[in-house]
Amino acid sequence: MFFRALCKKLILLLASIMLYCNLMSANDHIQMKLKDGNVLIKLRPDLAPNHVKRISELVKSGFYNGLTFHRVIDGFMAQGGDPLGTGTGGSGQNIDAEFSNEKHVRGTVSMARAMDPNSADSQFFICFQDASWLDGQYTIWGQVVKGMKFIDMIKKGEGANGEITGDPDKIIEMKLVKVKSKTKSKK
Repeated sequence: MFFRALCKKLILLLASIMLYCNLMSANDHIQMKLKDGNVLIKLRPDLAPNHVKRISELVKSGFYNGLTFHRVIDGFMAQGGDPLGTGTGGSGQNIDAEFSNEKHVRGTVSMARAMDPNSADSQFFICFQDASWLDGQYTIWGQVVKGMKFIDMIKKGEGANGEITGDPDKIIEMKLVKVKSKTKSKK
């Protein structure tokens, strides 16, 4: 009887440890649904913990659902996250800069801001290609790990500053998802 009870407790303990290890091996990601397909963004709390926390709060609240990519410069980046759709709006809560040595490469997700380094709010941009002149000046908080081809399909702006006139592409939905530590490369 004692041996059977001990075995049950050991099995429960092992099952709990395995479940805990499985949860620990998961990374936090954002799934962004666009008109052409889904994009998976790996969050980088190791680079910008305060930005990841704030962006995650906004995603959980549904803040980004339906917002446009209001500024898209071909060969550079796509910018969104402004509830006004003009590049002048935000959530109303600035986040102090968290600059890092990480490079702005294809698929990097970084915060848009005004001249003040501590003026980032809810607007972000995704790099179409490497943009080394941004390194150390903008807060990187994520990296596209799947679906970059759908970012490439976002409607480009007509003007020199990439403003969209007419019908800009939208973020249909953003949600937090758990993904096992093995992620597929950019596609």
